[in-house]
Amino acid sequence: MTDGILGKAATMEIPIHGNGEAGQLPEDDGLEQCTKQLLSERFGRGSRTVDLELELQIELLRETKRKYESVLQLGRALTAHLYSLLQTQHALGDAFADLSQKSPELQEEFGYNAETQKLLCKNGETLLGAVNFFVSSINTLVTKTMEDTLMTVKQYEAARLEYDAYRTDLEELSLGPRDAGTRGRLESAQATFQAHRDKYEKLRGDVAIKLKFLEENKIKVMHKQLLLFHNAVSAYFAGNQKQLEQTLQQFNIKLRPPGAEKPSWLEEQ
Repeated sequence: MTDGILGKAATMEIPIHGNGEAGQLPEDDGLEQCTKQLLSERFGRGSRTVDLELELQIELLRETKRKYESVLQLGRALTAHLYSLLQTQHALGDAFADLSQKSPELQEEFGYNAETQKLLCKNGETLLGAVNFFVSSINTLVTKTMEDTLMTVKQYEAARLEYDAYRTDLEELSLGPRDAGTRGRLESAQATFQAHRDKYEKLRGDVAIKLKFLEENKIKVMHKQLLLFHNAVSAYFAGNQKQLEQTLQQFNIKLRPPGAEKPSWLEEQ
């Protein structure tokens, strides 16, 4: 009976069995229908429609988002440490420069140490700009792009619950006696079921498309950002100021003048 009514497409109904018992709930509106379906699933009764491939992709997205959130948190911690290091190096360079003026016998030694700290600050500011650009891009990917897709997933999951609720209602009516009264209810249930089936299938398609575009965008963004991060960190620890500056130019990153407020001197063009 259900094959003719439902049409499986890429989904399947998974029966849920259990010993839990739930009392009969009224079925006079959509909210109570969905509540009944939700309780039925939680108590291990009835069945739910499952698109196995899509649900695996959704779970993978949620896992990926958690991992990227961890990278984002660590990246923010790194920028905070770099900023603190820069402040210390700047203060130390000023102290060396002051002592160079006031200690003639150590003027040269204090002087070249002051210049070293000044160079370290300059390179550190460049690295901080690159890391902040990296963090900003990860933040956008996680809090906007991934979150937007997950919002559509939530709508899809709600539509799936509604679809299964009205599917169950239609199946129960179809198995009951056929008389003048039930025929009218059956036709109404069929129309309601079809509307929710259309909504569910549309959102299922929307989720599949968003997951595809998200994956493509993630690869594109992360390819660029990981290259930036690698080149900037490598150049910084190699003491290669020219390569550091070229890295920022390559990714169109402009540094703000020193003294700008925390957390960075970053300004993306």
